[in-house]
Amino acid sequence: MRGTTVGEKPSEQSLAGRRALVTGGASGIGLACSRALAERGAHVVVADIDADAAASVADEVGGEAWAVDLADTTALESLDVSADILINNAGIQRVAPITEFDPQDFRLIQRIMVEAPFLLIRAALPGMYARGWGRIINVSSVHGLRASAFKSAYVTAKHGLEGLSKVTALEGGAHGVTSNCINPGYVRTPLVERQIADQARLHGIPVSEVIERVMLTESAVKRLVEPEEVASLATWLVSDAAGMVTGASYTMDGGWSSR
Repeated sequence: MRGTTVGEKPSEQSLAGRRALVTGGASGIGLACSRALAERGAHVVVADIDADAAASVADEVGGEAWAVDLADTTALESLDVSADILINNAGIQRVAPITEFDPQDFRLIQRIMVEAPFLLIRAALPGMYARGWGRIINVSSVHGLRASAFKSAYVTAKHGLEGLSKVTALEGGAHGVTSNCINPGYVRTPLVERQIADQARLHGIPVSEVIERVMLTESAVKRLVEPEEVASLATWLVSDAAGMVTGASYTMDGGWSSR
C-alpha cells in the first residue's frame, strides 16, 4: 500500500483496508478526521459520548459508532481495541483560576484527556505490533507546549499527553508504530465556542472582543484554525509517507509558539 503523495486527491483510497478509531469523532476536529480518513478508504469507528451523533456520522462515512464515556476509565482497562489508526481527540475544557478550580473537574479532565488515551493506546498496541504497522495521533494543543492562565487542568493534561505520545513512539518504533501529537491553536469547534463566553466573563470584556484580544493575541495569523486543516495533517501523519515521523509535535497555531 502506497503512502500519500503530493497532489493526491482525497478520493484516492490510500487507507483502504485500514481500520481507524477516532475519539470525539462526532464533532469538531474528530468529525473532520472521521470524514477525511473515510474519504481515503479507512473503515472508521466513530467514538463519542453522544450516541446519536456518533451513529449519524458513522452512517455518513460508512463506518460504525461506539457510544462511550471516556471518563469511565475503569471500563476501559480490559478493552481490546482492533485498530490500525488511533486518533485520541476527545476533550473537554473548564476555565477558572486555580484557587477556584473544582478538584472534581480537574480530575475529570485528566481522566478523559490523559488516562483514557493511555488505556486506548495500551489496548491498541498489541494488535498494531502483531501486524507490524500502526499510527497513533494524539490531538494535543499549543497548550501542550505553552500555558495560559485559568486553564490549569487543560494545560496539565495536554502536557501529560505530550509525554505519553513520546514514550509510545519510543516503544512502538521497533514494531512499525508511530506516535505523534498535533498542536493546534484555537480551532473553530463547539469546545472553543463555549470557551469564548467563559473568557469574556473572566476578562470582563464583550464576547465580540474575546477572539482578537484574548485567543489570538499571541498568534501571527489572526484567525481560528479550521477543523479540516487539522484533519489534513492527520491524514498525512497516518500515511506510509510519514513512516519516519514519530515522537514529534506538529504545531498548527498561526505562529503562537514561535514567541
